[in-house]
Amino acid sequence: MATVESLSSAETVKLFQQYVIGNYTRYPVSLVRGENSYVWDSEGNRYLDFFPGWGCNLLGHCPEPVVRAVQEQVATLIHVPNTWHMEVQGQWAKALSERSFGGQAFFCNSGTEANEAAIKLARLQSAGKRYKIITFTNGFHGRTMGAITATAQPKYHEGIGPLLPGFRYAPYGDLAAAEKLIDDETCAFLVEPVQGEGGVNIPPADFLPGLRRLADQHKLLLMFDEVQTGCGRTGHWFAYQHFGVTPDVMTLAKSLCGGVAGGAMLARPEVAAYLKPGTHAATFGGNPLAARAGIAALEMIEQEGLLERGKALGEIFRSRFTELQAQCDVIREVRVLGVMVGVELAVDGAPVVRRCLERRLLINCTHGTVIRLLPALTLSDQQAHEGCDIIAAALKELV
Repeated sequence: MATVESLSSAETVKLFQQYVIGNYTRYPVSLVRGENSYVWDSEGNRYLDFFPGWGCNLLGHCPEPVVRAVQEQVATLIHVPNTWHMEVQGQWAKALSERSFGGQAFFCNSGTEANEAAIKLARLQSAGKRYKIITFTNGFHGRTMGAITATAQPKYHEGIGPLLPGFRYAPYGDLAAAEKLIDDETCAFLVEPVQGEGGVNIPPADFLPGLRRLADQHKLLLMFDEVQTGCGRTGHWFAYQHFGVTPDVMTLAKSLCGGVAGGAMLARPEVAAYLKPGTHAATFGGNPLAARAGIAALEMIEQEGLLERGKALGEIFRSRFTELQAQCDVIREVRVLGVMVGVELAVDGAPVVRRCLERRLLINCTHGTVIRLLPALTLSDQQAHEGCDIIAAALKELV
């Protein structure tokens, strides 16, 4: 059988058209190799990647410590059921707990699975008496039925109803609206500390502390979806640490394992106790490969000082795009927290993405008009400026 690397991009596209379900809009490029912030296509062209792995490759493509850990683990023990103890999974849970709020971990494979676990836990801890969960407009929590129902935008619900009952949606950042939705059947808030898919939206300073106060007053769980913001993305281990607020439950995935699939839900021990044997599970969750990768990712961030590096990179992006905003009326707002960057435009952002692709820079547009960058913490200053130059040129050509 021919290897993928032996096929041209056009040949791979044809292979997909015949054999792979077309539920994604894909660029006509076949990527075959990655190293740090670069990827290469079948034709040998190199691309600078400012959106590596849809936010999963926070440490760049194929980070050496993660690769080495997985290589060692795959030759030792790949998978055993969660009916057995695994030291490496326990050590991973300890490492996450010590860097956050002292919670206990449930491991799964993805962000949507982590949020499903949180939804079930919120209902379980109220003993079936309360089932409503308040989420927020422009949030995104995943594609499984519970998580997609938690996601407020109607476009994600079209054609898949009936949805899971019990979700109420409030405008993001609007405390008064959230309070009005609380009733005797409400059990939790589920919110992204900083919205990613919704356009890199940073909340008002009083919003998350206000949700904490409402949760305490009404005995609700405060659950933070840190699938995109977690594990160092924003310059702290977790985005909630910017706001001086501690959640009861937190969900993680994407960059959790340095590019290897893995997800987790952390919960305060007294809340976690409601997830008893038989109430929830994930067959591959917390397997030795993911656990070794997850530990290696955390160690790499600490040993290489990457939290501070994220803050420094964020300042470069803030400076460059603020400067560009002064020259380019089409930029409405620049929003930056660590290496989470949103540049809101007054026009459709898709042509900017295509023009950057032609110049071998990979970026993303979300919410129609927001250029979203989630670059690696290992990006160099030179690469950051090179990418900003390309985006600036693309914008100036199109407006």
